Amino acid sequence: MTDGPERAVLRLARPYLGRLLGAGLLAAATEFAGLALMATATWLLMSAAGRPPLDRLTVAIVAVRALAVSRGVFRYTERLAGHDAVLRMITDVRARVFATLVARRDAAQRTGDALSRLVSDVEAVQDLLLRVLVPGAAAALVSVLAVGSAALISLPAAGVLAVGLLVAGVTLPALAAGLTRRAADEVAPLRGALAVDAVDLTHGAADLAAFGATGTALAAAETRAGRLARLERRLAATGFAVDAAGVLVGGLTAAAAVVVALRAGVGGVLVGVLAVGTLAAVEVALALVGAARQRTQLRAGLARVADLLTEAGEPAPTAPAGPAAGGHDVRFAGVTVRYREGAAPALAGVDLDLPAGRRVAVVGPSGAGKSTLAAALTGAVRPDAGRVTVGGVDVADQPAEELPRVVGGLLAEAYVFHATVRENLLLGRPRADEAELTAATRAAGLLDWVRAQPEGWETVVGEQGGQLSGGQRQRLALARALLAAPPVLVLDEPTEGLDPVAADAVLASALAATPAGHSVLLISHRLSGLAGLDEIVVLDAGRVVQRGRHEELVARPGWYREQWLLQETAERGYLALAP
Repeated sequence: MTDGPERAVLRLARPYLGRLLGAGLLAAATEFAGLALMATATWLLMSAAGRPPLDRLTVAIVAVRALAVSRGVFRYTERLAGHDAVLRMITDVRARVFATLVARRDAAQRTGDALSRLVSDVEAVQDLLLRVLVPGAAAALVSVLAVGSAALISLPAAGVLAVGLLVAGVTLPALAAGLTRRAADEVAPLRGALAVDAVDLTHGAADLAAFGATGTALAAAETRAGRLARLERRLAATGFAVDAAGVLVGGLTAAAAVVVALRAGVGGVLVGVLAVGTLAAVEVALALVGAARQRTQLRAGLARVADLLTEAGEPAPTAPAGPAAGGHDVRFAGVTVRYREGAAPALAGVDLDLPAGRRVAVVGPSGAGKSTLAAALTGAVRPDAGRVTVGGVDVADQPAEELPRVVGGLLAEAYVFHATVRENLLLGRPRADEAELTAATRAAGLLDWVRAQPEGWETVVGEQGGQLSGGQRQRLALARALLAAPPVLVLDEPTEGLDPVAADAVLASALAATPAGHSVLLISHRLSGLAGLDEIVVLDAGRVVQRGRHEELVARPGWYREQWLLQETAERGYLALAP
């Protein structure tokens, strides 16, 4: 009944099967109450025209009122039960999709496309249940009940109704699905592409303008938007044609049922009941046309979600960060990374050892390859040559759910969510108590600010930390990394945005807060505060040009000594001018 993507999605519905079954039965009760209401009201009106004694109409009058009220109650209860089950399931689906997107180690994932998968494509799962399966099952059940009820009046008329319901509930849905399939398969990818365009044109407006590419980007976006509009107009026109055919089928079925019933000698009042009941029953069956059309339009989105759900697999149990089976010694062996073929390497034959408990700083000019080194360690970038191993196992072979528990920290462009301080911190360790939150924020130099806020831990930081200064945002991300406390802690520019005094204090407290036996890979432009580290590696153009302890490098001519003197002079001048 369902294809592969639908099966992958519906497996997640098993815990909510009882709620969904209840919603389906309530939907069937709603439709059957509507059908019975039309038939009973028709009998009442036609019978009342003959002015019978009132007691003959009393039961019908009460039935009409009861059916009208019950239909509203059934509909409300069905929506309540269905949406409760689906929203619970969607929460699970979004969590799994988000976890898969986070765990993916390819840098090609576009923000707009990821947003489309989390929003539009996941909503396809919701529509599959609420607009396809539940109404489709209800329509099928009510159609069977309608044929059975018609058979009580006239078997030939029931046969006509059955044929009409088969056309309305089987032939027309198949026709609608066939006509919309090709266009519908293009809609979800186009919506994802348009989401990418929207993000690029807004967040990348300055870059596009600087390179004179705004017109080209707008033209490409308009082309895709035009294509999407044409596809949606085609789908709307096809839907209108099929719906018109459905109305025609309903009319023809009702007319045929009346003719057959009259020939069979059915009384006039019951003929009217058959006619109106047939129209109502065919209308219920036509819900299957909408379900088939909706299912066809959802196929591409469901396939994209199913791909992520299959990749995610079963969720791994949450466990505290700890060493991998082979320990967490890190080794870079001849690592070379190129972002484009023929371009100069971002890393060229880099060797680096980071045994458990060792603290190493990687410094160098902008573009030297420092962030690429961190990306290779976390699995975000795969080397073109050489190996990066953790505990003797290549990073590329580490399970996607295990590597972040061993290697993590504060990486470049750390994301701050539009949530409270507490919620942002708990991403590092979901079960952390307030004492642990306090220790992490104190080590990051953020505790005084948190305590000064009226809402304290419940202070909302805004989208991407928009309510925070750059330094506060960085310290919040640092506190989250310290709270997570992975065995291999990567700190990429942890003091960016801080003044020299605050930067030195935050770096010292962050290093002091790192548990004994945990390794630290510190990436920094600032050379102050590195004296206590075990080794400093200087990168330039992707190559290691110097390495040693702080005292050794300061005493030796080279990039490190020159930058140390320049930074010392600049920071002394800054401090002298500071109030």
